[in-house]
Amino acid sequence: MASTSSTPDRTPDLAPDPAPLTVGFDLDMTLIDSRPGIHACYVALAERTGAYIDADLAITRLGPPLAEELINWFPAEKLEAMGDLYRSMYPSIAIEATPAMAGAREAIRAVQAAGGRAIVVTAKYEPNAKLHLEHLGLGPDEVVGNLWAEQKAQALREHGASVYVGDHVGDVRGARTAGALSVAVATGPCDAEELAAAGADVVLADLTEFPEWLANYRPARA
Repeated sequence: MASTSSTPDRTPDLAPDPAPLTVGFDLDMTLIDSRPGIHACYVALAERTGAYIDADLAITRLGPPLAEELINWFPAEKLEAMGDLYRSMYPSIAIEATPAMAGAREAIRAVQAAGGRAIVVTAKYEPNAKLHLEHLGLGPDEVVGNLWAEQKAQALREHGASVYVGDHVGDVRGARTAGALSVAVATGPCDAEELAAAGADVVLADLTEFPEWLANYRPARA
């Protein structure tokens, strides 16, 4: 009988799969319209302390940490105490008054439906950020608070986020520091031109445009 030789089966080399998709989102004025709740909280803080606070003005510059706003209304030596008081009042005043931004639920679901993880990275006090997300049923996979601008990069890197979505030039800086794609939404205090000038890779009018953008981004990423 003639001998036969066989060649062992060989699995062809395949390009490695891209890392799982993780998208970070800012909170205030990106996922939630925090203006009504924060306005009410500043009014209550002014009534409680007797200090003058222009709540109408304060809600036009949301994004940076609380202390950066309070310094406009209180002396430096009172900032810590006033911050603690504000944060303690916040749950009973601001949570129910705060709606989701248009497209917020759909944006998070689009990431998760694509097999990815949606995380929230915000400058807001983390327990209060979680209260907002739970109240609105937005359901991100992770929430990290108390980080602003470039500080956000540490959480974005830790969770492997390749995209960060925010409304402020500080969010653009955080994304770029982390080496993530900066997707900006012009729903906060910074307009589209300012966000683009700060280095945003993509500028959307609002989150209602995000699912379509993501659907086009995923094949290009792969």
